[in-house]
Amino acid sequence: MNKIAIVNSSSFGKIFVEHLEKLREIGEVEFFNFDQHIPGKELAEALKGYNYIIASVTPFFDKEFFENKDELRLLSRHGIGYNNVDLEAAKEHNTLVTIIPALVEREAVAEQNVTNLLNLMRRVSQSTKRVLSDRWEERSQFVGNTLYGKTVGIIGIGNTGSCIAETLRYGFRCRVISYDPNKSELEMQQYGVEKVDLEYLLENSDVICLAANLTDESYHMINGETIKKMKEGVYISNSARGALVDETAIIEGLESGQIAGYATDVLEVEPGRASHLFLQFDNVIMTPHTGAYTAECLEEMGRKCVQDIEDVVQGKMPVRAIQSHSLYIK
Repeated sequence: MNKIAIVNSSSFGKIFVEHLEKLREIGEVEFFNFDQHIPGKELAEALKGYNYIIASVTPFFDKEFFENKDELRLLSRHGIGYNNVDLEAAKEHNTLVTIIPALVEREAVAEQNVTNLLNLMRRVSQSTKRVLSDRWEERSQFVGNTLYGKTVGIIGIGNTGSCIAETLRYGFRCRVISYDPNKSELEMQQYGVEKVDLEYLLENSDVICLAANLTDESYHMINGETIKKMKEGVYISNSARGALVDETAIIEGLESGQIAGYATDVLEVEPGRASHLFLQFDNVIMTPHTGAYTAECLEEMGRKCVQDIEDVVQGKMPVRAIQSHSLYIK
């Protein structure tokens, strides 16, 4: 019997119930919510018997998990990243891993990055709170900065970063520069972007947008040392991964005024709570990892996960499978 676990997803099947209905035609479906740091063996035991998983950005499906989960045929990521999955361990234990095609989330996540940035620079949330408390006359306290014409540095010029670049270059007439060691100068030029090294970007950007993958090299790449190299009064918007920044260093930058404001849709440890130290600052915008949360994007993401499971059940290789073969594919 096919048993399908939907793990740590706050959106799958909630808006587009037809996705859930299609899964129930395939087999038994159950929702699970785990702490993101649950040990692998404990996670495997909790999901014993489930041979298909639709997974969010957490928890971590590590080597220990796969060593105790040999019956798992498919782990379908409800997203474009897979840094919470040990791909080698999955392959060793004959588990296919699939992801959402990056173009599905491209515009939604880029839009969130720019939306949060504009909110931050024009002090939208701050001034709205004053209106709600019947203090309209205090509007002169909310003079912000324009995004038009600024020099914007984008770290990571992949699918999301390139869409941010196009939006800012052609919509806001910004000078857009980017650091991405995996992209050529020619690739960047097609988006109207200048290829620069990291130090140049840090020293010359009025605004920095984070759109990089999380790797060993990019972990905490925004830290005390790199923040010191930035322009005083820089704005930073992060729609990629929380662990790209050292949160303590961000706080210190906000306190010193080196950072004029920080907008983030992601945290290193999620979910975030009202006690998070970022929220003591009124020049911080924090949204709850909703970059992909447009109806259009969620509909396509859910459809893709359902299709992944249908394909494997029928012995077909799903689209955007990380591995090239599987025991379960004809």
